[in-house]
Amino acid sequence: MKLRFSLPKAEYFQFDITGSKSISNRYLILAALFSNLELKGLSNSDDTQVLQKALSKPLEETKEIDIHHAGTAMRFLTAYLSTLPQVELVLTGSQRMQERPIGILVEALRNLGATIEYVKNEGFPPLKISGRSFQKEHISISADVSSQYITALMLIAPSLKNGLTINLESKVTSKPYLKMTAQALESVGVQVDFEVNSIKVFPKRQIQPTQISVESDWSSVSYFYSCLALMESGTMEISTFYKDSLQGDSKVAEFYKLFGIETQFKKELIQLSKVENFKLPQKIELDLNDTPDLAQTIAVSCLGLGAECFLTGLHTLKVKETDRLVALKTEIEKFGAEVIITDESLHLKPGSGLNSEVKIETYQDHRMAMAFAPLAIKTDLEILNPEVVSKSFPDFWEKMNVLGIQ
Repeated sequence: MKLRFSLPKAEYFQFDITGSKSISNRYLILAALFSNLELKGLSNSDDTQVLQKALSKPLEETKEIDIHHAGTAMRFLTAYLSTLPQVELVLTGSQRMQERPIGILVEALRNLGATIEYVKNEGFPPLKISGRSFQKEHISISADVSSQYITALMLIAPSLKNGLTINLESKVTSKPYLKMTAQALESVGVQVDFEVNSIKVFPKRQIQPTQISVESDWSSVSYFYSCLALMESGTMEISTFYKDSLQGDSKVAEFYKLFGIETQFKKELIQLSKVENFKLPQKIELDLNDTPDLAQTIAVSCLGLGAECFLTGLHTLKVKETDRLVALKTEIEKFGAEVIITDESLHLKPGSGLNSEVKIETYQDHRMAMAFAPLAIKTDLEILNPEVVSKSFPDFWEKMNVLGIQ
């Protein structure tokens, strides 16, 4: 898809964004545990649809579930299915999913009593899962790899006889996502004690009839922040968002103050506006340990504005849909900038200008496509395999068209 920018007819834009994939998928597991939990405003992302489809199957008769590229579905289903007696099936995914490690979660579940076998390679999907009832109520797990492993354990904990205490070893990565899970559990009546290095989730057999409306996705709105940062001026109103959001990526509002973007909360929406005559810092330094999914967006914003940036806390990016650190370096340098990466950081040094007509590889990674799209405001480019955005934001390109990116 070749992208060019033409000035839109207006400078005021209104959008609705689909429900958060992260929140939707947490509540789908809880709805599987509690039949009287009703969900509204679920994400229309591929990942959420894949998880919904898997949970709607008669699991006792199912022999295989293929979750394609859906990482949260793989982690959450591994834990959930392992607790269901009479379930025996293979959980598999795409080729890239079969290269993404899951050994830490599998080992934790085995220590609780799960029966899980690796079908191909040790430590990686596909998995053969034979459901069992767990008797143990304590587990220790490394907390510095993926918060989704811990979330998966938290979500099944209410169904265990005595609940579950999770001891967190090493530095906790993406803590806001764990707090999001805790708040989701608490919102349906499950008691959670969240300490510095441990999480205790109490057992819960039944809940009161409950209806939950899912907030829109802050990760998805980050691309609109990037667009506005790269535009000369404009105002956007986007729904549905809350000031006391459960989502860690709501910090995008704070981060983009560095780019001159102000955020105002109005009922269930946010209004974004650009500060006039804003002077961009020469160098932007951010620790994204709690918000690694914002790294690509921020790096590309800096590239487009010719700003040096140093981003840290990125150690989990190597095990995402692609190795995002290597992918960012490769694609950003096509525009003439220099990028230095380590296992957990990215240092961008802008060039004298931006090369045009660059072809962006997306590596089957939705965030690569969406992060680079706003750069069309500054230079013509081409996004290869643009359909990957359906993983989290199916109508992304329609929204970009409204902003003049076509």
